[in-house]
Amino acid sequence: MVVLSQPSLDQLSLIKTCKPSTNFSTSIPLIDLSKPDAAKLVVKACQDFGFFKVINHGVSMELVKKLEGEAVKFFGLSQSEKNKVGPAKPFGYGSKAIGPNGDMGWIEFILLSIDPKLVAQKSFYISKENPENFRSLVTDYLEAVRKLSFEILELIADGLEIKPRNVLRRLLEDEESDSVFRLNHYPPFPELQALSGENLVGFGEHTDPQIISVGRSNTTSGLQISLQDGTWVSVPPDHLSFFINVGDSLQVMTNGRFKSVKHRVFADGTKSRYSMIYFGGPPLKSKINVLPSLMKAGEQRLYKEFTWEEYKKSAYKSRLGDNRLSLFEANAIGGR
Repeated sequence: MVVLSQPSLDQLSLIKTCKPSTNFSTSIPLIDLSKPDAAKLVVKACQDFGFFKVINHGVSMELVKKLEGEAVKFFGLSQSEKNKVGPAKPFGYGSKAIGPNGDMGWIEFILLSIDPKLVAQKSFYISKENPENFRSLVTDYLEAVRKLSFEILELIADGLEIKPRNVLRRLLEDEESDSVFRLNHYPPFPELQALSGENLVGFGEHTDPQIISVGRSNTTSGLQISLQDGTWVSVPPDHLSFFINVGDSLQVMTNGRFKSVKHRVFADGTKSRYSMIYFGGPPLKSKINVLPSLMKAGEQRLYKEFTWEEYKKSAYKSRLGDNRLSLFEANAIGGR
């Protein structure tokens, strides 16, 4: 299999390394969406971790397997073929560079809009043998994970007693929803691990700026989350479940009751890691503010009101590990 071209010494110096962790957490919430207490458990997980995994999610594992197979085929192409998809500005193929501000990682990825027309345009370059098959798989997969995200947001509304029940869901369901989809490949780099016993950082620590993220991976480990006390723990791989991240926007909308989870990914020394993530974002003009029904008497708003477009532009200007929300805190000087 063809993988990323070997990095130069200069490139490696920009990609951080770390000893691989065996500290797998056994406390990460696992929620069965078919159970009657799912809403209560989802809210508790969002408050305690900002992260959880779900089973009985309704997404076809056969569909997941087929789309992952397409990703494996694409990332196995020569570098010149992959480059033909076009740079991820914003949609396309990316390698090592994460964003425009100098962040680097041992990763290659395809970033796609959820707009079916734009998916179709990119499909020809991603899967020249059968672009219609790739387009169809992505479309079906996005339909399934969006439905899953809607269900989770309605469970959150139930658990927090938010009215109307669809107040969060409708932001992602809107036809102008600014949601995106990313297919990731973290290639192995056994030479480095053999030399130093360390792994390359695939994607450095960060929070997701959107409302919610729905992700899954193959059986290769690498994902870590930061607990509220700052401790980093490894998330055991589970290719049959979906992992749910609270995003910055949902933290704002709950006035800090939910915490946007800080997470990172390490590349495995010997095995490829593949993942796919749906990032649920609202329409650009949507106003992000605490939901009025959550405000208790005398409670202060922690954040200023802003539009998703304002926050997205601010986040795009930042570095990966920056606290993006600090500029939008109610007591922040300057900001938007």
